[in-house]
Amino acid sequence: MQRVKTSRVEYRWAEGQYNRLPELANDLVHRNIALLVATGGEPSALAAKAATSTIPIVFTVGGDPVKAGIVASLNRPGGNATGVSLLTIAPEAKRLGLLNELVPGPGTFGVLLDPSYTTAEITSQEVHDAAGTIGRPVQIVKASNPGELDAAFAALAREHAVALLVTTDPFFDTRQSQIVASAAQYKLPAIYQFRDYAVAGGLISYGISITDGYRQLGVYAGQILKGAKPADLPIYQSIKFELIINLKTAKALGIKISDNLLSIADEVIE
Repeated sequence: MQRVKTSRVEYRWAEGQYNRLPELANDLVHRNIALLVATGGEPSALAAKAATSTIPIVFTVGGDPVKAGIVASLNRPGGNATGVSLLTIAPEAKRLGLLNELVPGPGTFGVLLDPSYTTAEITSQEVHDAAGTIGRPVQIVKASNPGELDAAFAALAREHAVALLVTTDPFFDTRQSQIVASAAQYKLPAIYQFRDYAVAGGLISYGISITDGYRQLGVYAGQILKGAKPADLPIYQSIKFELIINLKTAKALGIKISDNLLSIADEVIE
């Protein structure tokens, strides 16, 4: 009779509080686990790497894991870690351009940024460069907790921002409902990174298919549990991007979606 192998999954969630990640990673490492999966971007991956140099790690990051110091190279990660680059940071300039097409003319674009996120400085520079290219002023407002989110939206209202770019950040993802509701309250057309925001009532989203990225994460996890070495598995870079438009939200905001945007949208929610 063939013996059936069983497995157990231990979950830990920092709830967007990046300072908790090292403690959570160390707790899992001390439980004699076979594999450590670190999702939620660079902070989780770096905490996992700091916690162990022997247990295999599979991670997701938003940018370049080489520049972040997580792996040696994309093709040959080396060490005990490999994973998926979701390329969530790179499209910020593209998102700002889409917002400019969505809300043309004068007026300041608000940009919501979490200063505690690892890539905040890079994102800020990219946004400023993109704003210069399209000739639109931007106001960056910062938030790292729910209370600061409320203050950020109030500041945008005082400055009469005409639209909003919500930058890539796992903490923002945990507060999706609050952010979408605040954008509706202040009547701010907003663009987000993931489809889930548009499904939840956000106006428009542009970014990678999170389903595609996490599917590959699962593939790598399975291969490692069967004996593959992380050092031999190249970093997977997501290439499937999708543009989602919520027409119901557009109507509520009084926004006319151009024929061009409608023609290139991967999905239109009516």
